[in-house]
Amino acid sequence: MKIVKVNVIPLIGGTVDGGWPQGHEKRENLHTLLEVVTDEGLTGVGSVYTSGALTEGAMELLWPLLENESAVEPERVTEKLRQSTFWQGRGGSVEHAISGLDIALWDIMGKACQQPVSRLLGGNYRDRIKPYGSILFDEPDVLREKLYDVVGRGFKAIKMGWRPFGRRTRQFDELLVRTARDTVGPHVELMVDAGGSEQFWPHGVNWARETAKMLADYDVVWFEEALPPDDIDGFVELTRQSPVPIASGEVLTRRQSFIPWIERRAVDIIQPDCTKNGGISESRKIGWYAFDHNVLMVSHGWNTAVGLAADLQLAAAMPVARYVEYLTPCDYIEGITTAPFEIDAEGFLKIPTRPGLGIELDHDKLKRYRM
Repeated sequence: MKIVKVNVIPLIGGTVDGGWPQGHEKRENLHTLLEVVTDEGLTGVGSVYTSGALTEGAMELLWPLLENESAVEPERVTEKLRQSTFWQGRGGSVEHAISGLDIALWDIMGKACQQPVSRLLGGNYRDRIKPYGSILFDEPDVLREKLYDVVGRGFKAIKMGWRPFGRRTRQFDELLVRTARDTVGPHVELMVDAGGSEQFWPHGVNWARETAKMLADYDVVWFEEALPPDDIDGFVELTRQSPVPIASGEVLTRRQSFIPWIERRAVDIIQPDCTKNGGISESRKIGWYAFDHNVLMVSHGWNTAVGLAADLQLAAAMPVARYVEYLTPCDYIEGITTAPFEIDAEGFLKIPTRPGLGIELDHDKLKRYRM
């Protein structure tokens, strides 16, 4: 079975504000789908956390290496792309595009074998997992309403991130966290993402350590991106001292970038994003390496229904997995598939067991968001 075509599908019209200072209106394009077409009629779909224009540029570079390649050897094919674009890749948009291709090829592989991707990754350790609703911080009154909405949709875990947390005073940060805990009560899990990958992040280890102590008072599950993502020494120090688990890793690409973070125990929770870091193939390798070093992998997933489906398949196939990220509300998750994801009464998502990723795009719905 050969690859004969790749359709690049930039998404526009439903983009969620990413928390950057300039904001992102819904018309902006931050996510792209890739549809890989084979000579036998099977197609697979992947998700790329990169704009359509950058993805198209990457595909121009990659297509001569991809055309007529096997559609059912995802790890070999995507590693070939990675090795062959060393000088123009090694991260950024090229690796992001490889990530989407890898997800799509696993989707095809599952369909060809009539098996869910999780079984092809080695087998199923679980059939459901807890999603955490991922939202941005806001002013206390607005945050309270957001939290009511997320709880009303069935989430039993919620992550709050980015501005205005960490941008004003310690007292204001605590007000936000106290507002959240008072709003959702003691039985909903809360995570906090400082957003240290934002440009010109102003804080260091001392701020992060003292903030972690405050978060522990409110039973926060983990503290994410408390420092700039290149400050591995700072993360090592923080993780040793923090009373709450420390998480990071969403900006890293390629499995090799994750090795020092895991070996040095720079985090308690490593967060690869399969729509950026090389796809399901790389995330699986990262996940097992983390497991062997007693570091928990929780996939980062500020993306689409396709990215969420890939994360669910990964979570099923890892021996220890506790959460998946679920950006909410998000049209690109809830408005492009034939069947929605459903959270059960206990706050868990059932992991799809149909062949491939286990989801199907609704192309009529998708028309609304296609450029």
